Amino acid sequence: MADEPGLAQGASAPRTTGSLTRRMIGVAALWIFILLLGGGVALDRVLSNAVTRNFDAQLQYVLTAMIASAEIGPDSEVRFNRPLGDQRFLEPYSGLYWQVSGMGHDPFRSRSLWDRALLVKGGHHDIDTHSYDSKEFSNESLRVLERDATLPGSNVMWRFQVAQSREGLDEQIATLRRTLVRSFAILGLGLIIMAALQVVFGLWPLHKVRRAIAAVRSGEASRVEVKLPSEIAPMVQELNDLLAHNDKQAEEARRHAGNLAHALKTPLTVIMNEATAQSDDLSATVIREATTMRRQVDHHLARARAVGRRGNAQSRAQVWDSLAAVERAVGRLYPNVTIDLDGVRDAEVHVERQDLDEMLGNLIENAAKYGGGRVFVTVSRQAGFVEIMVEDDGRGIPEAKREAIFERGARLDTGKPGTGLGLAIVRDVAEIYGGTVGLEESEDLGGLLARLRLPAVAAG
Repeated sequence: MADEPGLAQGASAPRTTGSLTRRMIGVAALWIFILLLGGGVALDRVLSNAVTRNFDAQLQYVLTAMIASAEIGPDSEVRFNRPLGDQRFLEPYSGLYWQVSGMGHDPFRSRSLWDRALLVKGGHHDIDTHSYDSKEFSNESLRVLERDATLPGSNVMWRFQVAQSREGLDEQIATLRRTLVRSFAILGLGLIIMAALQVVFGLWPLHKVRRAIAAVRSGEASRVEVKLPSEIAPMVQELNDLLAHNDKQAEEARRHAGNLAHALKTPLTVIMNEATAQSDDLSATVIREATTMRRQVDHHLARARAVGRRGNAQSRAQVWDSLAAVERAVGRLYPNVTIDLDGVRDAEVHVERQDLDEMLGNLIENAAKYGGGRVFVTVSRQAGFVEIMVEDDGRGIPEAKREAIFERGARLDTGKPGTGLGLAIVRDVAEIYGGTVGLEESEDLGGLLARLRLPAVAAG
């Protein structure tokens, strides 16, 4: 099978849960079907009942006319003092019938019944009108209305019945139902098409996002720059932020690799020169330079871990404890240098302790190495940050060269040992944690002032 377009060679297609478009259209179609079915059944019932009530009203008119024209004859039999107006009562099996029945009397029937009679049921003993369907005739379904009444001159409770074939009523209901089904089918189809168009049009911006991401992946663009609805725009903004974050990480990785390469270059050159010259102390040189290289490798591995810890809210360190530890270590290396600490003693920063030690160690060691013998460190809080100022009484650095000194390999004094990575490392690690570092002139000591700002832990 050919590879799908847009997939990298060897990359597997992402697992999916099906088409979002088909899912949304399917849900809409199901809901439309349920609503139309329920509405159709309810409307069918309402309209069918209305047609049936209209049918019954016509029979009720005939039933009322029968009772109004009925009287008792000389032989106590029922008779009508005027004929009923519908000619169908005179035609045998016409589908319209009437009958009057009384206890102890033969039924008085319309000629249309011919040799048949309507079934007289019990079950009610009132003068209300009752309607029901009957299948008492094998070849004809009837709609029957009946009412009991007592006529003047007789103590018998007479039952008046009028019946009509349901054929016409059923045909009306069937026509009504066919109209409803067709109308609702057209309506449902139209609603589903509308829902499909709405889904396709509504999800179309996602196709634009997909094409824009493909352009980013192919290198044609660096960001997703398309106009999108307000519901999707935040997601695209997060995507652009992620791309910027990845670019920043890639740049950091390149910078760190360059720092490590520069740090290893000098020891390797020394070893090669000693080996080429067949120096007598080659082994000692190799051991010394290998130790330096191992320290550099360990350092950059620690920096890589710092990148992984970036933004961790659990990372915190006591600034004063770290300063005290660094002051003791630098004091042993430079016993003739006086290091004074001052300021807030309970400040905490969102930085891992070993990374804080490394930044402060580089700054304070540089101040001790290149200063005149005095180093002054001040700690203060500044609007969500802890600010650490390291000042010395040395010659300082001209303002024009202060930014260049942060480049990897740049050194304050080439006559003194070092790798030229100290300030570059401080800047990189500070930026990893969202901090900054800058160089200024010390007003009190006259030398260099290094201002380190790191995110502060909020006071509990």
